[in-house]
This record gives sequence, structure tokens and C-alpha cells, in this order.
Amino acid sequence: MSEPSVPGGRGAVLDLPCGETKRVRELDLGKREFDCPCGDSHAVVMDVHPPDRFLPEFLVEILQETIETTSDDMPEFGTAHLMGIVLEEFPEAVVSEDVSEDGELGAGIVWVTDFDSRRLHEIIVELVVELMEHAVSHADDDDVVSEFESKMLQFDVSEFVDQYRAQRDLDPEPYM
Repeated sequence: MSEPSVPGGRGAVLDLPCGETKRVRELDLGKREFDCPCGDSHAVVMDVHPPDRFLPEFLVEILQETIETTSDDMPEFGTAHLMGIVLEEFPEAVVSEDVSEDGELGAGIVWVTDFDSRRLHEIIVELVVELMEHAVSHADDDDVVSEFESKMLQFDVSEFVDQYRAQRDLDPEPYM
């Protein structure tokens, strides 16, 4: 998958889903995507990015209160869990690297996807909605289930992502 860190500061190299490679040290905490020589843009996510990069804070709080995690390293539902869901659904489209030993990066895990940051945002919202639908389907109250399903039929993921990204100013290169 990727080389281990190389002495001399060169760092790990990710083998991207498109067939190209990317040095992990070329990524920084503020980078949400990069243009690749393959012609596409690839989303970049780091474990230190807050989950509200993708979801409103109130929803993150609900997920953190509701979902029990089994990891001592990540006791609270967060970005790593969101990326785990994406990786499970799209295993060929996501690469990751444990960079916790590299003190210059400021992150523990880096993910790069075959899709750009906007499409990744849509995928995460779609998967969280599916997770919520599954949870609500176990409710004992048929009215609650019907109401939730009705509201989800009206929910436009693309429109939500557009509005959320505009509100949060999540353009890939906001200063260009």
C-alpha cells in the first residue's frame, strides 16, 4: 500500500486509488483536496479534522451520545469513524496511512479518496442518513418511523451539502 517513513524527512508515500502516488508530507492540516496528475481531484481527511467538517455540530453531538465506540484510542464518535464508514462502503476508493510517528504532520491518520472533497461530503451525509434510517427503523413507534421516512424523502443531500459548504466556507482553495 504505502512505504513506511523514510529517514531524512521524505516520509510515507501513498499509492492512490487512481494509480498515482502522493507523499504524505505534501499534505497539510488545511488541505481538503488536491489536484492529481491523473486529472482528478482527491479529497484529503485527517483524524484531527473535526466531524463538523461534514455534519452540523448538533448532529455530531447526537451521534457522539448515541453511538458507542469500542476503541480506547478513539472513545468518541468522530472523523475516524466517518472515514471508517466510507472505507467500508468504498474500499477501493480510499487509502489511509498511520502517520502518528511523524511529528511534523500534526495528525495521526491521513485518508485520501478517489473522489473530490465535495463528493466525499455527499457520501458521508448519505451514509449517516442510512445509519439514522437503520436506527429509526428499530423504533417501537410506527408514527416516528413514518415521519422520519417522510422527511428523508424530502431531504436533498446535494442541496444540503451546497448550503453547508457555503455556510462553513468549505471551498477546496478558499483563498484562490
